[in-house]
Amino acid sequence: MDIHVVRAGETVSSVAARYGVPAGILAGVNGIAPDAPLAVGQTLVVRHPRELHTVASGESVYSIALRYGLSVRTLYQNNPALGGRSALYPGQTLVIAYNDTPTRTLAVNAYSYPFIRGGLLDAALPYLTYLTPFTYGINADGTLLPLADEWLLAAAGQYRTAALMHLSTLTEEGHFDNARSTLILEGADAQDALVQSILETVQARHYFGLDVDFEYVLPEQREAYAAFITRLREALNPLGCPVVVALAPKTSAAQRGLLYEAHDYALLGAAANAVFLMTYEWGYAYGPPMAVAPLGQVRAVLDYALTAVAPEKIFMGIPLYGYDWPLPFVSGETRAESLSPVQAVERALRHDIAIQYDAAAQAPYYHYTDHGGREHAVWFEDARSIEAKLRLADEYHLQGVGYWNLTRPFPQNWAVLASLFDIETLL
Repeated sequence: MDIHVVRAGETVSSVAARYGVPAGILAGVNGIAPDAPLAVGQTLVVRHPRELHTVASGESVYSIALRYGLSVRTLYQNNPALGGRSALYPGQTLVIAYNDTPTRTLAVNAYSYPFIRGGLLDAALPYLTYLTPFTYGINADGTLLPLADEWLLAAAGQYRTAALMHLSTLTEEGHFDNARSTLILEGADAQDALVQSILETVQARHYFGLDVDFEYVLPEQREAYAAFITRLREALNPLGCPVVVALAPKTSAAQRGLLYEAHDYALLGAAANAVFLMTYEWGYAYGPPMAVAPLGQVRAVLDYALTAVAPEKIFMGIPLYGYDWPLPFVSGETRAESLSPVQAVERALRHDIAIQYDAAAQAPYYHYTDHGGREHAVWFEDARSIEAKLRLADEYHLQGVGYWNLTRPFPQNWAVLASLFDIETLL
């Protein structure tokens, strides 16, 4: 794999010719049209095919995969232009293998709201070990707040992607509420009822495991939270279901703040089968413009995490989005717009702005002036920033990565992921 940074005057065809790859393959890998305009500073992922197949009349993804001894998932991974869909036409060129050969297997999780577009979900599922529908919350009486997850679970099953049930303290109004965690952690009857509801839901909906995300837990409930996770693990593991717990991105055990203090890495790491580090949102909607997941901060969290949790139990969080901040930034007033990496590139094109790259943060950014004369700052992810994060997962020998979240398209992410790793399949 090569990552090409577009220069002025370049086209998909000229970049393809430079690297000696078919323009259609280059376009498909990057999720763009062969004649798509390119922004200066935009990245293109270049994968080098080793073996190609021309589709004949009557062939299907299943028959072609069987012919070459591939799984259908691998065929989809090699051909992102298919979007995870089985429709083929005679004369179509498919990639059977690339020159880059991954040497390590990685577990990959991703979160998704039920309102995700079907095509976007189909395109991502072949690259996932786990899909985690977001979220089962907790009602004021301690019962589960339901989730319309049926179609997500059905889709995951079609692609041999395991599903994790997601439990959080999200309320009916859509906010995290530590009154709900207090209800569960300090109320024996409510906790008993919730654990029973979780067991029933996991079994009835054939979830592979459970992912727990209690945010803003009160500091004095640190041990009670770990005990609750231990109880869930002891209840679910006999069913073959692992328990994952989400952790706020800490860099020391003494880190202050309501988001951090009850998330005891050592206690929760021992209580759960795995942990998910929420290593993103340094740049966030109400904060000053900066990278969402600067590499130095991500590395600092990993360095601390490894003092308390074994690397084979850790999933590192990766964002699939960026932000556009109107300037000047005013604390308490400015609110950034969330956007996908695809939208960020389109916006740079529309305003004829060259994309820059911050070498320290390992993230792309640019400034532009809107039609009303107001300046904006945009920080997002591209192939370079994703490669840097994925190489951290390899460097630290982590079990896997987890993406937040699938509702924003980012085709280049999947191309980089598939070029670096074999993706674990459990079903």
